[in-house]
Amino acid sequence: MASADIKGISIIDPSQLLRPEPVFHDKPIDAFRDYTIDDSDPIKERVRRTYYLMHTHVTVDLVKQKREKWLKFNHFKSTIKDALIRLNELVDESDPDTDLPNIVHAFQTAERIRQDHPDDDWFHLTGLIHDLGKVMAFYDEPQWCVVGDTFPVGCQWADSIVYGPESFKDNPDTYNPKYNTKYGIYEPHCGLDNLLMSWSHDEYLYQFLRHNNSKIPLSGLYMIRYHSFYPWHSGGDYRHLSNSKDVETLKLVLEFNKYDLYTKSENVPDIEALWPYYEGLIDKYIPGVCEW
Repeated sequence: MASADIKGISIIDPSQLLRPEPVFHDKPIDAFRDYTIDDSDPIKERVRRTYYLMHTHVTVDLVKQKREKWLKFNHFKSTIKDALIRLNELVDESDPDTDLPNIVHAFQTAERIRQDHPDDDWFHLTGLIHDLGKVMAFYDEPQWCVVGDTFPVGCQWADSIVYGPESFKDNPDTYNPKYNTKYGIYEPHCGLDNLLMSWSHDEYLYQFLRHNNSKIPLSGLYMIRYHSFYPWHSGGDYRHLSNSKDVETLKLVLEFNKYDLYTKSENVPDIEALWPYYEGLIDKYIPGVCEW
């Protein structure tokens, strides 16, 4: 896989997946991504409801329909900055760690990457825009088809998917013999690029950047495409479908995800003061009005 070098990159030991710090803003590591069921907690109940809807309705047929709908890129035109500003209006219904608007999380992620990797400006921009595909939620897409962790369709549901295989009990693909085996519609070690992933902001933004001739290197594109694929990069599942190229992708995604996950805090960056720097990066890597 062609990729840009990340200066000073430190690949995480797989036994310490996504644990760059013992504590971040006084929130213990095991308090992040808490998907325990608690009917009395409105955030946990919102998250559970979002995932159960996703796991009920996301099928092979639905993913194909969404790809047909969105990959024409004929819904609206906008600059990257204007699309980012739209995220002020979005709170991710699948996220148990923050109730802040998504644009705040975008700047939190970008600034921590910038702090640790000051010379890799494409990486800073990747952090800023990684969730930008969530703009689909403003165009009649329910959040369960936009946000949250991703997984392949067309094969057996992995145990490490949030809320487990039980949450797919009302999904018709669960009972389809073409789709409910270990390999399903895939060949062994066919590679992540050949999987039909659940439709989400990850795949949409990856395809959007390719369509609009972004100059972000492949390293950043793969970070975006697979950053929500937690059953693979953190759960250790789907290794029977990944190939040798995906070993390098895994290193990139793990490096990115420690910033995506552990920068979620109540410390809100001064977004207005940061815009000039990031506008320069937008002009460098994906300028002008884009097709969405």
